[in-house]
Formats: sequence, C-alpha cells, structure tokens
Amino acid sequence: MSIHLPPVSFPITTIGGIEIASASMRSLTDQMSVDCFSAREQEGTTARTVFDANGQGLSMHASNPEFRSVLDKGDIIHADGGFLVFLSRLKKGPAIPERTATTDFIWAAAERAEKQGLSFFLLGGEKGLTERTKQCLLNRFPKLIIAGYHHGYFSESEEADVVEMINASKADIVWVGLGKPREQQFCIKHKNSIEAGWLVTCGGCFHFVTGDYSRAPNWMQTSGLEWVHRLVTRPRALFMRYLITTPHSLYLALTR
Repeated sequence: MSIHLPPVSFPITTIGGIEIASASMRSLTDQMSVDCFSAREQEGTTARTVFDANGQGLSMHASNPEFRSVLDKGDIIHADGGFLVFLSRLKKGPAIPERTATTDFIWAAAERAEKQGLSFFLLGGEKGLTERTKQCLLNRFPKLIIAGYHHGYFSESEEADVVEMINASKADIVWVGLGKPREQQFCIKHKNSIEAGWLVTCGGCFHFVTGDYSRAPNWMQTSGLEWVHRLVTRPRALFMRYLITTPHSLYLALTR
C-alpha cells in the first residue's frame, strides 16, 4: 500500500487553465527537502511529481487531451515561463513571486542537496549527455551525490528496467528530461513504483547545464524575453514550435 506525502500548501493561481503554484525558488527547495526526508523515513511513500508550466505547456494543455490529463495530475506545477509571473500579478488571487525556470532550479536544488546529503538521478537525453551533466554539476558542487543516470532512448518495454535502476540507486530526486509529453507521462505512470522523494520534469535542462545551449543575458531572463534568445540561437529547432505555441499560449493566458 502506497503512503502519500502530505498535500503541499502553496497558494494556487490558474492561468490558461493550468493550476500553477505561487512558489519561489526558495520555497520549492524547502519543499523538496521536506518531501525527500519524509520519503526516506516512510518506506513505500509515493513520489511527489513536480512539473513545469511555460508557453509550450499551456498550448499543449489546451490542444492535447492526453497531455492535459497527465499534467493536471502533477502535485506541483511551477512557473517556468516568465510571462506567467507577469500575468499572475494582473489577476485576482495570489501572484507568483518569481519565475522558477528549471534551468535555474536544478542548480538551487543541487546546492541544497549537497548541503543535506540528498542524491540525484539524471534521466533523459542522448547517450553521453547525462554523464556530462553529472560532471558539470560536480564541478560546481563536488560533494553532490549523483546516484545514477540513464539516457532517454529507451522503449516502453524497457521502462521497468529503468525504474528498477532508479530504485537500486536509492536516489532522492529524479530529474526526468524526456521532453513533453513523454516526461509527464513517465512520471505519472511510474510515480507509485519509483522509490524517491521527487520526480521533476526538466525538458532540455541537461543541455543548459552542460553549456550545449546558452542562456539569455540576465536582462532578457528578467523581462520574460529568454524565448527570443532561444529562438535566435536555435532557429531550426524552435521556429515552428514558437510560431504555433507562443501566440496560442498568450491567447489562452489572457482569456482563460
């Protein structure tokens, strides 16, 4: 019988039909610590699922019923997109205090994990990416425990073996970088089988940790324009996605 962690107490604001936690980077890392130590103490605890919300997510949530069904089952959905923070301040109800981009949160989580002895498992990307991600994390936080890693090129029939590998590692936090909607589907499907405190979706985050993808200047990040930098630096990969999802997500955010 699964044991569930206590419900989170973050205030919720709804944007574009998605219930987003009004959470800061600090409050997310605090919740991570509490949940992971609780999961250690209670064998059989169901992992907390932590998903992100951004423009792509808002668009897919409205247009893809399968994605909507798994995203809505997430325990915490945080604001990965800066425009969500701005819009929350124009609405009635709790404002989102700051953007919690996964590309920043992984570093904040690593700093906390190193101090408290919590461990990571890195899942996703092409072969070799998680190994390089591990080394980059350890370069900044040498005492961080990376309990295991695995690439994202596995079939549905191999998922049970991946889950077994995660459980054997005894990792506290599992970073799942399989891309939308596969990473959310994986987390919801296996949350009762994976023996960890947190399952965190992180998209292409590993590429930012390794420096394969560059971050925008700080002024673009704080003004909600990082997507422009990403489009300019990776036009072939992102042009069609942004052409479709950006106007759709803005429409949803303003009308729902």
